[in-house]
Parts: sequence; C-alpha cells; structure tokens
Amino acid sequence: MNRDHEASAGEVFAAFLKLGLTSFGGPVAHLGYFRDEFVGRRGWVDDRGYSDLVALSQFLPGPSSSQVGIALGVTRAGLPGALAAWLGFTLPSALLMVLFAFGMVHLAGGVDDGWLGGLKVVAVAVVARAVWIMARQLCPDRPRVALAVVAAVAVLAWPDAPGQMLAIVMGGVLGWLLLGGGTEEPPSSLGIAVSRRTAVLLLALFVLLLAALPVAAKLTGSLPLALVDSFYRSGALVFGGGHVILPLLQAEVVPPGWVHRDIFMAGYGAAQAVPGPLLTFSAYLGAMIDPRMGGWPAAALCLVAVFLPSFLLVIGVLPFWDVLRRHDKAQSAMAGVNAAVVGLLLAALYDPVWTSAIHGPADFALAVAAFAVLTWWKAPPWLVVIACGFAGAVMGAL
Repeated sequence: MNRDHEASAGEVFAAFLKLGLTSFGGPVAHLGYFRDEFVGRRGWVDDRGYSDLVALSQFLPGPSSSQVGIALGVTRAGLPGALAAWLGFTLPSALLMVLFAFGMVHLAGGVDDGWLGGLKVVAVAVVARAVWIMARQLCPDRPRVALAVVAAVAVLAWPDAPGQMLAIVMGGVLGWLLLGGGTEEPPSSLGIAVSRRTAVLLLALFVLLLAALPVAAKLTGSLPLALVDSFYRSGALVFGGGHVILPLLQAEVVPPGWVHRDIFMAGYGAAQAVPGPLLTFSAYLGAMIDPRMGGWPAAALCLVAVFLPSFLLVIGVLPFWDVLRRHDKAQSAMAGVNAAVVGLLLAALYDPVWTSAIHGPADFALAVAAFAVLTWWKAPPWLVVIACGFAGAVMGAL
C-alpha cells in the first residue's frame, strides 16, 4: 500500500463521488473503474495490493465493488475514509432510486403499465447475463457445475430465505471437503491501520446484530426493527454481489406483503439504469414499503441496514486477512460457495424473474434481444433499460 501521501476523508469522498456518478455496468465494471482510478491515475495502491483487496471482497459475503471501495477508503484515510468512500459511491444511485420510487407512487397508472412490463423484462436479460458470466468464471469444472445444479434444485424446492442460506452453507462445506484450492504466490502485506482489538469488536457486533435483530423485531412488533432485521440479514448473507441479493430480498419483502412482486421487479429493472452499486435498490424498496413510514426515512433505514454488514466485516477482517488467505481449505470453501451462488442465481432467474416478466412471445423476444445487446454488442445497461421500457410501452399500447 502506498500510504506516503494519505488523503483526507473529503478527498476520498470526492474521488468516489466521481465514480458514483459515472460507474455504470455492475460490480465487475466497477472494479475496472476502481483499478483505473486508484491504481492507474491516483496511485493510492499498487496492482498487487489492489488484487488483495478484490480477493478479500470475494471471500466475504456482501457486494464486492462496495466492499473494495470501503477497503480502499479505510486504507487511505482510516475509518472516516471508509464512510466517505461508501457515501460518495452510493449516494447518487440511492437518490435516483428513491426518486424513481416516488415516480412509481405518484405517476404510474398501475403495475400493469406497458413500460413497467418492459422494466421487468430487462431484469430477465440482466440476470441471465449475470448467470452466464458467473457460471463461466466460478464453475470451470464438473464438480463445481454439479454444486451449482444441486444448489439451484435445493433453492427451487425450498425457495424461502432458509433454503437459500442452506444452499450457501452446503456449497461451503462441500467445497471445503471436495475441492482443491490454494495458490503458490506469496501473499503481500496490506498494511491496514486498524487494530486487532477494533477488528474483533466489529466482528462481534456483526454477529450480535445478526442474532439479536430477529428476536428484537419479533418481541417488539416494530416495523422499523423488522426492516432493519430483514435488510441487515440480506446484506450479511449474500455472496457474489448485488445480483445475488435479488432472491434474498424478494423472500424478505414480497411474502409479507411489504412490496408487490411486480413493483419489486420493476425497481430491480430500473436499478440497472443507474450508476453505482446495485444494492441501492434497497433504498427504492424502503421508499415503497409502507405509506406510514415511506419516503426518505425508510429508504435511508433500509439502505444503511443492507450495507452495514459490509462495513463490519471488511474492517473487521482486514487485519486478519494476511493470515486467513494463506489457508488452502479456506480458498476451497469459497470456491464451493461461489458455485452455490451460481445455482442460487439460476433458480432466481426462473422464479421470480422469469415467472413475473415473461407472459408471451413478445416478452420473450424482447428479453432475448436485450440479452444479446448486453452480452455481445456491449451496450450500456442504462441504455438497454430505457429502450426496453419504451418497447414495453409500445407493446402495451398495441
């Protein structure tokens, strides 16, 4: 790490705000933007150090690009830098998603509008593309393909959040037992300025909240506590990035009736058109959940709750990462988890994404066209989202 010229939290915020306004294309693209900005242009970290932080984000549950941003912020300007990096990268898309929610409430004629159908169809293309890319990267051999298939079947048979958690745990255990792992490259020192005592306290708080929030929400019957519990748990258990949180959030907010499934899918489609992390989708959900606490307060509550686990885990694990990543078995377990994630996303592609969006040949044709344009023509996701919304409106009018 290059810490010769440390930045202030304000400088970190400004750097990440630029990326929050311009970083389209999802987590893989975000990591490319980060590398160009902080390795190539600013020299905050070298290539090996940056690779170490990316590896950490893959090891932990949570949104990978946001976690790399938090890690870059804390290595550059300490704990205030972590907060500044997250705010700069997250606020633009969060504000846009809340404004979209207000538009849904005040301007939409109903969930059957053609443009809304187009947004749901583009979600099919986006998730299918994510499955395609992740399967090629994370399931390169037959054992991991088998793990992905078993995980998909398990989640389809038990589609609630416990079934998804079981699939992830199963993937880790089978990876630990069956898969080879490890690397011969010697690890480099990250030089993180976080004490082990602080790290242990943050990890303990992560576990305490994960255990205590469901109990507190049930005992009090409080809607705000129930929201914090649901979104915190989703953020704490998602492996593989923002797309993978789709089934977890859907299982949390749709069955209780907090958000209609069509409204959920429309927001997920709209989230593809904004820069920054996909998990700002949680701000949209918060704004839509309940008129009594809807709007900005609930949006902020859900947004903070879904990202809080990433703060606690990234900053808590960084001081121990050098030791942890030396173990071959830990890498094998993560290989199994990543394969299970592909299966979980494959199951989500069918339900709720496909079942809520594809109702006839025209919807299928639009989804195929969007997938092709995204995958082979490399069109910007925001442009594809707008085009599909327009196409849906035209099909609805006809």
